[in-house]
Amino acid sequence: MTDHKNFKIVVSLALINDADEILLSKRPKNKHLAGFWEFPGGKVETGEVPEIALIREIKEELDININNKCVAPLSFSEFSYKEFQLLLLLYVCRRWEGKPKSMENNEIIWVKPNMLRKYKMPPADDALIFCIQDLFS
Repeated sequence: MTDHKNFKIVVSLALINDADEILLSKRPKNKHLAGFWEFPGGKVETGEVPEIALIREIKEELDININNKCVAPLSFSEFSYKEFQLLLLLYVCRRWEGKPKSMENNEIIWVKPNMLRKYKMPPADDALIFCIQDLFS
């Protein structure tokens, strides 16, 4: 039988700098899983292509421009929260225009891949850490 709870598709980005660090963003206090660290991104709107949603969300959250030619899909995860079912699509990007800054008054940090497990992350994000670490092994 099909579960009819809310289904959300979310795009996220492993933004990698020249020092091979990944950008993490801390979830705001007024949101679900507040205080957890996550890969930046957001919801895919109805009828929206995931890559376009990612470009839009990254501009809104970090005030940087990424190009769909410089973004590659890496992996995905699924997680059932009590309120909704989540499909998280993870992309990777090493080239962008601008300097990342938080546009939503939340903290952002650069983290070495081998240190990602030290940060409390939502289950859907946490499940993708091994994929990112595998890029550097």
